[in-house]
Amino acid sequence: MGLSLSVVFSSVAGYFLGAETISITTLVLLAFGGYFMVGASNAYNQIIERDLDALMDRTKNRPIPAGRMSVNTAFVIATLFTILGLVTLYIINPKTAMYGAISIFLYTCVYTPLKTKTSLAVFVGAFPGAIPFMLGWVAARNSFGIEPGTLFAVQFFWQFPHFWAIGWFLHEDYKKGGFHMLPTGKPDKGTAVQIVMYSIWTVLVSIIPVFGFTGDLKLSIVGAVFVFLIGLVMVFYAGRLFKERSIKAAKQLMLSSVFYITLLQIIYVADKFLR
Repeated sequence: MGLSLSVVFSSVAGYFLGAETISITTLVLLAFGGYFMVGASNAYNQIIERDLDALMDRTKNRPIPAGRMSVNTAFVIATLFTILGLVTLYIINPKTAMYGAISIFLYTCVYTPLKTKTSLAVFVGAFPGAIPFMLGWVAARNSFGIEPGTLFAVQFFWQFPHFWAIGWFLHEDYKKGGFHMLPTGKPDKGTAVQIVMYSIWTVLVSIIPVFGFTGDLKLSIVGAVFVFLIGLVMVFYAGRLFKERSIKAAKQLMLSSVFYITLLQIIYVADKFLR
C-alpha cells in the first residue's frame, strides 16, 4: 500500500508540474491508473517469487507464501489490475498508457528475474521505478521531452542510494532468497562509496532545472536552495553509512531518502505555483 501510494504521489506531482490547466478528471484517472499499474506489478512479482518469498522473514507473510491466496486468484487480480490500469491511462492519452505498460513489462519480465542473478537488477529496476514522476508530465502534455526526461533522471538516480540502503540492512534476509541487491554483493566499503556517489549525483541532477535549459520545467534559485539543503541531509546520512557501515546507518539513510524525494516533489510543485 505504501509503495502504491508513493507512486501515485509521484505521478500527481509530475502532473501538477506539467499541467497548464488542472483537470480534476485527468488527475483522478492518473491516480487510479497509477495505483492499478503498480498493484499489477506487485502482484506479478509476488506470483513469480512466491517460493523465494517463503524463505525470507520480510516476505513470508505475503498472501501466497502464507497460504491465504492461491496463485490463480493472484493472477486474476494481476490481470484485472493490468487491464484497468492500461484502460484508465489510455483514456488520458495513449502515451501515458504506453509508458505504464513499459513499466509493468520491465518490472515483471526483466527486473524480477534478474534479482537472483546479478546486482545489475537494481539498475534495471530503476527504469520502471523512475517512470511515475515523468508519467504525470506526459499525462498533462501528451508528449515526452526534456522536462519529463529530467523528472525521470531525478527519480532514476535517487533509487540507487534508496534501494542499496534497503539492500544493506536486509542483506542477510535477501541472502536467504538468493537476491543480489548490493553492487559489490555485500555491505562493504565499495558499496558505501557507490551509495555516496549516487547520493551526490541525485542532488546535482535535482537542481538542474534552476539553470534554465530544461524547457518548461523551471526551478527558482530559492527552490534550488531548498532542494540542495534537503539533499545535503541525504548525503550526510550516506556519509555516515560510509563511516559506520552499520545496519542502523543504512536504515537512517533509507528514511532520509524517502524524506528527500517526497520533499523534493513538494518543493518542485510549490515553486511552480508560488513563483
